[in-house]
Amino acid sequence: MPKVVVAEARRQDVAQAVLRVVGRDGLESASLRNVAQEAGLAIGSVRHYFAGQTELMIFTMEELRRRIDNRIRRHAEQLLEPDAGIDRRVRTEELLAEFLPLDDTRREEAVLWTAFVTAAGTRPEFRPCARRMHDEMRELIARVLHEAQKSGGIPAGLDIELETLRLAALLDGLAFGGVLYPGGVAPDAARDILRRHLQSFTVPAHLR
Repeated sequence: MPKVVVAEARRQDVAQAVLRVVGRDGLESASLRNVAQEAGLAIGSVRHYFAGQTELMIFTMEELRRRIDNRIRRHAEQLLEPDAGIDRRVRTEELLAEFLPLDDTRREEAVLWTAFVTAAGTRPEFRPCARRMHDEMRELIARVLHEAQKSGGIPAGLDIELETLRLAALLDGLAFGGVLYPGGVAPDAARDILRRHLQSFTVPAHLR
């Protein structure tokens, strides 16, 4: 196996160790020493793959962003494929629900992402990745709404820019609330809130 591939795989292994430390003990505990211990490596080995903690943390944040983005994009591809047989309303709800901590996997990701985004307030090196995720989320929502408008599922005169911001704010609120106050809004309730929001500007089938 090429050395470059091995090095990248080892960097990803170390990043996963960072995420385990952050999820268990918080971002402030993700020192090089603690991460090396979590990964089962000597601290010198970690330094071989990363110049320092800042590079390691940025790499880890990007890995987390890619993990979340890949999962969401799989749903987006299904929704946006030209297939008259799919139920776009259900697919849209399922896609947008991927932004919410509705199961163990999504809750873990939401907790980790919240830790990094919160830290970005005082750690400027985290801000480009946080901003990219922010922008990509809104671009995806806008695309979904534009497609729904083209198919007649939502009114032609709907302000897509405004509705994108409104829907993003709803998803952000439910996600952060789910992280900060576990159990405050049950997964079924969060889904119902999202569903009702989407229903508030959809066009009934008999009027399309």
